[in-house]
Amino acid sequence: MPEGPDQSHYFGGGANQTILSPIVLVAMLIAILLILVLPRKHVIVPVLLTAFLVPLGQSVYAVGVHWLVLRIVVLVGLLRVLLIKFTSKKSALAGGFNTIDRAFLICVVAQAIATPLQYMASQALINQFGILIDFLGGYFLLRALIRDEADAYRTLKCLALLTLVLGLCMVREQVALQNVFGQIGLDRSVPEIREGKIRSQAVFQHALTAGTFGATLLPLFFLLWKNGKAKLMGAAGVVGSTAMTVCSNSSTPLLAYAAGILGICLWPIRKKMKAWRWGIVGGLVALQMVMKAPVWFIIAHIDLTGGSSGYHRAELVDQFITHFRDWWLIGTKDAATWAYDLWDQQNQYVSVGESGGLLALVFFIVMISLSYAKIGAARKAVEGLKKEWFFWFLNAAMFANLVAFFGVNYFDQVKLVWFALLAIISATTASMMQAQKSQTSSAETELADPYLATAASVEELVLQTSETAEFSTSVSKRLIGGV
Repeated sequence: MPEGPDQSHYFGGGANQTILSPIVLVAMLIAILLILVLPRKHVIVPVLLTAFLVPLGQSVYAVGVHWLVLRIVVLVGLLRVLLIKFTSKKSALAGGFNTIDRAFLICVVAQAIATPLQYMASQALINQFGILIDFLGGYFLLRALIRDEADAYRTLKCLALLTLVLGLCMVREQVALQNVFGQIGLDRSVPEIREGKIRSQAVFQHALTAGTFGATLLPLFFLLWKNGKAKLMGAAGVVGSTAMTVCSNSSTPLLAYAAGILGICLWPIRKKMKAWRWGIVGGLVALQMVMKAPVWFIIAHIDLTGGSSGYHRAELVDQFITHFRDWWLIGTKDAATWAYDLWDQQNQYVSVGESGGLLALVFFIVMISLSYAKIGAARKAVEGLKKEWFFWFLNAAMFANLVAFFGVNYFDQVKLVWFALLAIISATTASMMQAQKSQTSSAETELADPYLATAASVEELVLQTSETAEFSTSVSKRLIGGV
């Protein structure tokens, strides 16, 4: 079974020295320089390149704390955002601090408060300090850098290039049984082999998160292709996404990959999705009534690679529900005692609940619901136009992530892709709804006072006539003078 990240060595534990490859050191310094000097719209490029090309364990030891390279880059990025904010009157976040941001903040803070209460140790506080940089810092950095549709496409192009590079690295693992990232600090140079199948992981902490990274991005790369201005990058992203999904040899990425495609294919019935959602709920209720085991044990029968842990995933959900009283208030650190192997929290919903209690889980689900609501409202605002596809692809990407959440928790840098998707949703829906609001406001003004609208039109006509007369007079004088 895959292990979650060992956070003890990140802050307040582990080796008391810097763990940093020379190549990574140079890359980090270049990234910091670029973040500070590049135009705002290009800052996201060095951030993403560092996040997905540098192994997570690379760190600088200072003042008794291990500062991961990614965390250093995030802090420098936030500094750049503050500098930009001081010189601009615009909000640091596109559309302002919205409901998705609030739900995300409450969810993360609930987990950050609950974990020290579970362990009652100073090391837990230090650990959560690092987690807050990862989650709040990473999320709000991407929210500040992705401000409009142009930023969204720029982000997707960068991710497409990264996915292609990582996909090729994972293919090489299949062929050479060697992970190139092991040469620059990854703790595994030889890929894991399960049931005779090689599970490539590239720069990630595990094959599950590596495959999930590629699979959940697939609908967004189709968006690049559909846009027409980045077909080559879109195709590169699709190739890389497919390679990462297949080479991970894990069922969860394959299911997420299929979910993304299914989401896109539901386009013809997009206006009837409410009925379909209720139909799915009704089907699950019917299955619960006729099945011998609870309905979530359907997960136990899913094995697409011959070596999956479907039963473990189903047992994880079952024990999570059974032990509701143990975790609902502030989460729990004793889930491993519930049943065999339940220390492995490879389910995002379960992981959020066990780490932050019911409050964190509720706001995690609220965040997802609000994201879908924003996408739906924006799609309806452009219904019948080509732009409607843009929001439908975002919808498919959300669905791919929701399916992936049942088989993996985003414990390493893969979470930044989730943050980027949320940031793109907030930025693009805000601009779309603002444009619609402006149009509606103008229309209402004309309806409320048609004489005012007529007066404005007459005034504009007078100005245009005046300018034309002045121009004619000027030309006549020049002609007469020339004669």
